[in-house]
Amino acid sequence: MRKIALISLLGMTLAVPCSSVAAEVDWTAVDKALGKTAAVQGDVHRYGIPRSDLKVKVDGVTIKPALALGGWVAFEPAKDGTMLMGDIVLTENEVTPVMTNLLQSGIEITALHNHLMRSTPATFYMHIRGHGDPAKLAGLVRQALAETKTPFEPSSTASSQAAKLDLDMNQLDQTLGAQGKINGGVYQFSIPRKETVTENGMPAPAAMGTGTAINFQPTVDGKAAIAGDFVVTAGELNPMISALRENGIEVVAIHSHMLEEQPRLFFVHFWANDDAAKLAKGLRAALDKMAVARS
Repeated sequence: MRKIALISLLGMTLAVPCSSVAAEVDWTAVDKALGKTAAVQGDVHRYGIPRSDLKVKVDGVTIKPALALGGWVAFEPAKDGTMLMGDIVLTENEVTPVMTNLLQSGIEITALHNHLMRSTPATFYMHIRGHGDPAKLAGLVRQALAETKTPFEPSSTASSQAAKLDLDMNQLDQTLGAQGKINGGVYQFSIPRKETVTENGMPAPAAMGTGTAINFQPTVDGKAAIAGDFVVTAGELNPMISALRENGIEVVAIHSHMLEEQPRLFFVHFWANDDAAKLAKGLRAALDKMAVARS
């Protein structure tokens, strides 16, 4: 079913296809303002902002940006231009200046927290939301990130996106019941929830940050470091994290990312470095405790 935006006119509510609103957006202007090119998923334009400048280690593993340092912002057509949602990666001394800049520009902060434990240096993740003209919003995000060392030039890993990883990717796909993709030396899964998620009354698909993200980074001897986040309801939370712990996967954070989502959601971040096939089975056990869409 095609998504709709609700527009009020003279006291009446009219249903307008989101795709028609999207067609009116000058996305080249958004690209220019942010200095990035979007990945388009349906009506959503999503921009990756990885912290490839940071050299972060966890338990001796050097973290690739695509594993747990992959900041992003995404735009979805709305009745007032677009809805912006995002997750930007910051060091400790970058948090306050970036937050101050965003708040002064009118962009909302919806969460601030860790996604990793024992990382050196420590990293923090700031979730943001905004509404309005997408090019203006993109420029404001770029302005705020000028307070950091976030790189905006193309990553040096971009040319090797399709390189084969030292993982049995077919086995991982079969175990998790989803199709992964290679990104920056990491095998990534995005698994949407079964029900429609809304934020501030608008549909918020997986590309807007509501899908479970599971990432595998090969380490040595068939092992992989895993990180990401499960997106669960209150009733799913404890059964799901119990499944993770029963399978030797560490739970490193439980928190919210949004303010007005329906249903109410919690985001569970995890970590392990072990046999990739073993970890995939543990992750599948956790997914089986949740209402997720199956391909």
